[in-house]
Amino acid sequence: MLEIIIMTFNLRYPEINDGSNYWPERIDRATAVIKNHHPMLIGTQEGYHSMLEDLETRLKEYDWVGQGRFGEHENEHNAIFYNRDELIVEDNGQFWLSETSDLEASVSWGSAFPRICTWARFLHRKSGQSFYLYNTHLDHHSQEAKDRGIQVIGKYIAKQRVLNGLPALLTGDFNSFPGEFPIRFLRGEIEMDGKTSDLTDAYSRIKGKPGLTAHDFKGGDDGEPIDYIFATAEFEFLSVQVERCQVNGGYPSDHYPVVAKTRLLSGL
Repeated sequence: MLEIIIMTFNLRYPEINDGSNYWPERIDRATAVIKNHHPMLIGTQEGYHSMLEDLETRLKEYDWVGQGRFGEHENEHNAIFYNRDELIVEDNGQFWLSETSDLEASVSWGSAFPRICTWARFLHRKSGQSFYLYNTHLDHHSQEAKDRGIQVIGKYIAKQRVLNGLPALLTGDFNSFPGEFPIRFLRGEIEMDGKTSDLTDAYSRIKGKPGLTAHDFKGGDDGEPIDYIFATAEFEFLSVQVERCQVNGGYPSDHYPVVAKTRLLSGL
């Protein structure tokens, strides 16, 4: 059976006012936490092109796919890093979380910025199995943009499932607590248009509460998560961890990376 270690990691955009937490000061911290877990896949958020290049030069076995939210390589990316020794990209693309999801840089529902979802279909070299990864960052300002944006993603995943039946993973910063609509929708607790999601939340493997994942470089675990990993029914989550480590006295980002180990149960 195919086992995958997958990470979701909000990198924090390069803000010079962060002082000792400005990206150039954190590159090695971010690299170290990734190397420590050696994930097959990483869904990243808030990475600008220069940041992604910084990581690429340090993570020799990884390549990545994705565009900026304004198109090309402008501004924030939801880049997907993958281990090229283990995976081949069969197809990839991006859509916008708007009423015109194929329109570059489109904005709807009061979203503060164009919001995107990057996706890729991977072939696992050794097993010959294919699957999808979707990676996103929901809006932080408009609740309607979050609620409707996650439905756009849900429809894309459902459409892909109808077309080829392949399993899928979903990572991201959802800017939503577990009791809020986007997470309840993904967990299948809320029906929309007569349909419910069949996704499993990696946090279902945790006894008790996972604690916070966005910490503003202050650390701690008191609170609720906004960063998640989901999977379709073909995957079984074996473990999940909110990585709260410091590296050389500082945090890799203002979000903790979340790391899950999952197993693809069906031979597809």
